[in-house]
Amino acid sequence: MQDAEIIQLYFERDEKAITMTEKAYGKYCFSIVDNILHNEQDSEECISDTWLRAWQSIPPQKPTRLKLFLAKIARNLAFDRYRMRHAEKRSGDEMALVLDELEECIASNEDIEQDFERKNLKEVINAFLRTLPTRERQIFLRRYFYAEPVKEIADTFGLNQNHVSVILKRTRKKLAEHLKEEGYFYET
Repeated sequence: MQDAEIIQLYFERDEKAITMTEKAYGKYCFSIVDNILHNEQDSEECISDTWLRAWQSIPPQKPTRLKLFLAKIARNLAFDRYRMRHAEKRSGDEMALVLDELEECIASNEDIEQDFERKNLKEVINAFLRTLPTRERQIFLRRYFYAEPVKEIADTFGLNQNHVSVILKRTRKKLAEHLKEEGYFYET
């Protein structure tokens, strides 16, 4: 079933939409969530929440790319669940490492939590990503959107882990410079 047909089922409020969504994108969304949570039960609950959030969001939203729409929902729910589970401490796992790496680029200012600022920041980051060479952008997204371990990224691109780490470090530095120019990076 094509995305447009699945989306039409949502607009018709046909519960078959969830079944078709799960069939088409269940494994994909689960891999994103599991990269973040590393817990099968939490991941399955998060995926169920993803389908519910999609049901609540479509309509009024009409995603142009259903796969990406679902990935964003799943990823955000997984981050929320991760934060709840790790509210007391960072446990040194992969997700804590990803968040630590990005802290050097993102301002710790509370104003960024506001919707307007968040949307603007998203646009600034997306504009930055479009300036990157394809491989650098793909490596960055695999690490910071999909939360893939450096080893998996290195294997995918036929690079050693150190090379991937250097690419990520340089890209984070470029992002920090870009965010500073845009007024989002505040040195503490």
